[in-house]
Amino acid sequence: MDDNGVVAVVIKALRAAQIPHMLVGSLSSNAYGIPRSTKDADLVIELGSSSLNKIMQYLPDGFELEPQIGFETITSTTRFRMKYTKNRVEPFLIEFFELSNDAHDQLRFSKRIESAFQEIQTYIPVAEDVVIMKLRWAVSGKNREKDADDARNVLSVQKGKLDLAYIRTWCDQHGSRELLEQLIASIAHLPDAPK
Repeated sequence: MDDNGVVAVVIKALRAAQIPHMLVGSLSSNAYGIPRSTKDADLVIELGSSSLNKIMQYLPDGFELEPQIGFETITSTTRFRMKYTKNRVEPFLIEFFELSNDAHDQLRFSKRIESAFQEIQTYIPVAEDVVIMKLRWAVSGKNREKDADDARNVLSVQKGKLDLAYIRTWCDQHGSRELLEQLIASIAHLPDAPK
């Protein structure tokens, strides 16, 4: 099973287990920007009273849910890690981030849109929220140049279609406005979206 196939199987399992989800990270920026390869997949999930273990019954052999639960400091939420190892030299990593109480995390989840991934219906953030989170990770994480590059690619490909006022509002709150403006300036006078 290739990497995209692994992600598709996980999305099917989430749907079967009726766990609300959203595909984020590089796979969401690929939907709006310039696709790049990745060695992992990130999903935001809303567990409520459910357990992520619920999806294991819908997954084939080769998937392992790590027992250790982590903590993601940017949105202050719980992180679960799963690996797919069957017939692979290197495992493919899937990270699940539980929907947090962070204001932007809540908003982007509520605004998520349906999208097809490998012919399977899933959810992704709107383009503006991809840019906001990529910039947030770029300024808050260590060595996150790839996130700034992903944000720039989305800004460039979606030029003229984005609500820059919305992006700026959240970047002001996250301390990433300076980086946003640098990226916009590098894209030759990116206009605001039509009103």
